Amino acid sequence: MADVLIIGAGPVGLFMAALLLQDGVEVQVLEQRSAPEPHSRAIGIHPPALAALARAGVAEALVAEGVQIRRGVALARGKTLAEMSFAGVSDRFPFVLSLPQSRTEALLERRVNQLDDGAVHREVRLTRLSDDGARVTAEAASPLGALRYSAPLVIAADGVRSTVRAGQGIDLRCKAYPDSYLMGDFADGTGFGPDAALFLASAGIVESFPLPGQRRRWVARLGPGDSMATDPAANGPGGDARWLTRCVRDRTGLEIDTGTNSMLSSFGVRTRMARRMVSGRVVMIGDAAHEVSPIGGQGMNLGWLDAAMLAPIVTAAVRGQDVTGALRTFELRRLRAAGRAARQAEINMALGRPLTDSLLAVRNRVIGGIAAVPAVNSVIARRFTMH
Repeated sequence: MADVLIIGAGPVGLFMAALLLQDGVEVQVLEQRSAPEPHSRAIGIHPPALAALARAGVAEALVAEGVQIRRGVALARGKTLAEMSFAGVSDRFPFVLSLPQSRTEALLERRVNQLDDGAVHREVRLTRLSDDGARVTAEAASPLGALRYSAPLVIAADGVRSTVRAGQGIDLRCKAYPDSYLMGDFADGTGFGPDAALFLASAGIVESFPLPGQRRRWVARLGPGDSMATDPAANGPGGDARWLTRCVRDRTGLEIDTGTNSMLSSFGVRTRMARRMVSGRVVMIGDAAHEVSPIGGQGMNLGWLDAAMLAPIVTAAVRGQDVTGALRTFELRRLRAAGRAARQAEINMALGRPLTDSLLAVRNRVIGGIAAVPAVNSVIARRFTMH
């Protein structure tokens, strides 16, 4: 019988499991998917998250596979407006690591299996939780029939549509934004190498990030009147991929090869914050507790930092210590961190919205002026990397 049940075997749930297993805590991870999601979504791993991942023994493997982004450049009409170096944000990890989420999950699951190859239970869909004040019982459905699990503590890392959060009756504070984006991965022929590039255009921003294997991710903010042949199931060359390549060409002057498209996804933006992260013997972390805009790449990192703060508290609880006060502090600090991340995401989105040519010129001059002040540039780099 486990000490802790973790609901969800995404990157946050797997990281939580690895931290606890290393501390000698017995865990069972329940995941309704039969296999990890093959398509990449999040790609950016910030320095504080890398430092946390190092505690679980996976940072070295992640860095070995990823691309180290040590610099970002902002461009407009083919000219460089500003540069941002991440050299001063961390002594150990002075970069943002770019690695597809699918590989990140695979390496985390490999680490969990090294610690306990029976910890992850796939094709197990949670149907009900009940807390009797001493233990939590989880009822679940699986191809083998109904299953029951029990543990003194449950950690919910089951994403934005969290079954656990809904079952606990926890309210959400929600905010929708007018922004929407299309992103896709293509072969990289730009010459930017390991640099990130932001193209500030009147029709909306285009962001570009390096990926392993000489590939690059492009993210375009949809502007007024933009239309495309939308196909939610598209994951290769098609109407949306052709639209994105035209958009990149029109806004940046760069050509990308539609035929090399390997992933395509459109998304809108919203913020959803749980009013509580702790409910009895149940704790919510990651997207189950807070969903922020993907622009800026903070969401997955925010969940990892939740887990890093929670792990020693859970270990103490398993060993019989009173952690009531520690959980209260955890909840307060992590909700504040989520609020800061949401505000930073709002700033990131605002900088990329469509503008008239005259307003765009003013904004670009301001960005260039701010970036030219080294002290200010350093502060912005630290904020961007979640320090």
